[in-house]
Amino acid sequence: MPDEAETPLEQFRSRVLVTPERLQPELSGSRPPKLLAVQSVNPYTGRRSERAFRIPGAIDTEAYRDFQAPASAEGGQRPLPRISDLQTAARTWGLTIEDPVVVYDDDRSMTAARAWWVLRWAGLRDVRVLDGGLPAWRKADLPLTAERPAPRPSSITLVPGSIAEFGPSDVSGLVRNGVLLDARIRQNYIGAAVPDGAPPRGHIPGAVSSPAHDNLTDHGNFMDAPTLKELYRGLGVTDGKPVGVYCGAGMSAAHSVLALASIGVDAAMYPGSWSAYVHDRTRPVTTGVKP
Repeated sequence: MPDEAETPLEQFRSRVLVTPERLQPELSGSRPPKLLAVQSVNPYTGRRSERAFRIPGAIDTEAYRDFQAPASAEGGQRPLPRISDLQTAARTWGLTIEDPVVVYDDDRSMTAARAWWVLRWAGLRDVRVLDGGLPAWRKADLPLTAERPAPRPSSITLVPGSIAEFGPSDVSGLVRNGVLLDARIRQNYIGAAVPDGAPPRGHIPGAVSSPAHDNLTDHGNFMDAPTLKELYRGLGVTDGKPVGVYCGAGMSAAHSVLALASIGVDAAMYPGSWSAYVHDRTRPVTTGVKP
């Protein structure tokens, strides 16, 4: 939670990110946060996330089950979960509207950021990501356990739409009046020829390339606030401009929305992102390094 002694920029960061050193005393405090470990399999390498050990009290969640619905043509590869399904899961985890929540993963906060965004979208007000995730916790030499907690179920009611999102009909307005950021790796943004029948590669016309990995240091934690602020200022994010972010399927985009929130910028996300956008082959696509 923000500290009155912090600067405004530090307060923005502490509302959405928490360091291991700051989280540890909170877990033994009078109002400890509910801790969710976001488990997954890396879709590119097949690497499974760490499951043998956890931060004490962490409850397992599944990135590609709990925080998305099955793929669909219109919704893309990772549509938002049905609110009834997410609510059932949240009750099993013992979440309440009043309790703070901290989510973490063990791979650069990519899946944790998606969980953060989905939980915020569903109406939870106090959700943070452990900066650096499980590797940072290990590096700080803080306690780990093999014990799995048995949370007491809750009766939480979730309400979708509590964080900004946008769709294909909004992109032209974002390009004209604000900034549209593409959080995918540069190769996908630039685009190239594809086999007949395959979805096109490239980017939404007017979108600025802003790979989500640029948010991070080599150690996997988020860049410091002044660096992030300068990074996004260079991409056109300035006071008063609306900002929208998309990626391939709503994972990297959530990471960039989180990074922007950590410097006080409220950005909207396109949940279906590129995988939903190119479902309609009449929508324009641009290739190359320029917007």
